[in-house]
Amino acid sequence: MKLSNRLQKIDTMVTSQYDHIWDCCCDHGLLGFSLLSRLTTSKLHFVDIVPELMDKVTSKLERFFPNSSWQTHCLDVAKLPLAQYQGKQLIIIAGVGGDLMMQFIEAIYQQHNNLNIDFLLCPVHHQFSLRQKLIALNFSLKDEVLIEENRRFYEILLVSSTSDEDNKIAPVGDKIWHSTSNKQAEIVTQYLQKTLSHYQRILQGHEQRLQLDNAKQVQAIINAYITKLT
Repeated sequence: MKLSNRLQKIDTMVTSQYDHIWDCCCDHGLLGFSLLSRLTTSKLHFVDIVPELMDKVTSKLERFFPNSSWQTHCLDVAKLPLAQYQGKQLIIIAGVGGDLMMQFIEAIYQQHNNLNIDFLLCPVHHQFSLRQKLIALNFSLKDEVLIEENRRFYEILLVSSTSDEDNKIAPVGDKIWHSTSNKQAEIVTQYLQKTLSHYQRILQGHEQRLQLDNAKQVQAIINAYITKLT
């Protein structure tokens, strides 16, 4: 089955430098299958908490990738057994909200803060909060892109658990607002307008309920995005 535009972009951001790649919340395993077919030196770990899904993924792997290096794990993403494996590791988390993603990342970091781990993240919402969490954990940025698929927008972030003063994560992003084509410029404009409208509605709700402290926090977020209008 052909990958969606979102999964294709995630796929292209994964390189062969990793010894172990964890495809978390892997669903039907399509992304992991694609990675497995081209990254012959990496071991692919397929992770999902739903037993029925993992049984189907395992069956397909046994049928189509019998000689490749892979392993399936039916467990909570927060409990990845990273310490059992040697070498450079990449954890891919996509298709879930930023709030759940933050829980996964913090749990993994607390258990394995001695390891140098990269994360490839694509939240479906709560992007600003996710960035705040990554900044608080002192993660560093390796790459970030903005894509549109079926009239929805996605930020994809490749980050490292190690700090780097020269590659800090920006609160609302940096590279994602740059475009090299008219199509990408249109995506950037639409995403910025949609994001500002979202937070302006939240601000209006707080003001109507006289939740002034919350209103100030939301206004600060709006101000940060407004700087990207110029």
